[in-house]
Amino acid sequence: MTPAADPAEPKPLRADARRNRARVLEAAESVFAAKGTGAPTEEVARAAGVGIGTVFRHFPTKEALLEAVLVARLHRFADEAEAVVAADSADPGGAFFTFLAGWIEMSSAKNAYFEALTAAGVSVPHAKSDIGARLLRALGVLLSRAQAAGAVREDLVPGELITIIIGVAKAAEYAGPDARLRDRAVTILFDGLRPQGSAGERR
Repeated sequence: MTPAADPAEPKPLRADARRNRARVLEAAESVFAAKGTGAPTEEVARAAGVGIGTVFRHFPTKEALLEAVLVARLHRFADEAEAVVAADSADPGGAFFTFLAGWIEMSSAKNAYFEALTAAGVSVPHAKSDIGARLLRALGVLLSRAQAAGAVREDLVPGELITIIIGVAKAAEYAGPDARLRDRAVTILFDGLRPQGSAGERR
């Protein structure tokens, strides 16, 4: 597969061009979230209020646009994760489980983008490197704090947790629009991560 050009490092743009690019990315994320990654680029242009030529000046192919949206979302989530770590919540368990729920949701969305890009022969190695390392660091800190507070079982390590996140993200994809089924899968996961007896004590 051929690596795509890195959309995270575009050439310097004029202020109006930067605004147009940001509008296209924002519109694309909204359109793809609502209608899937197969939604046409023309619909993104309409949602952004720009012409299709403007979209293609910034993103020469549909795949370049998909990759840019994916990387932007992952960067934003990594920023949010580091902000959660820096906040050092007085409720480490709550901070950990909220972060985990966000990661599961992000993983489900990320899978759809990866599948679309892979089908087109595009690889996105950088989306798994620096961003992944930042997320793993944040996860490790939040997990340690939650364990120290007695909110998460002590025998859990980050590597095991990543495997679980991937599995539950796939389960969320399988549930599709069934929000109750998705929420139930996440609830079961969270109960399994808590120290023995804590889930039963809440009911």
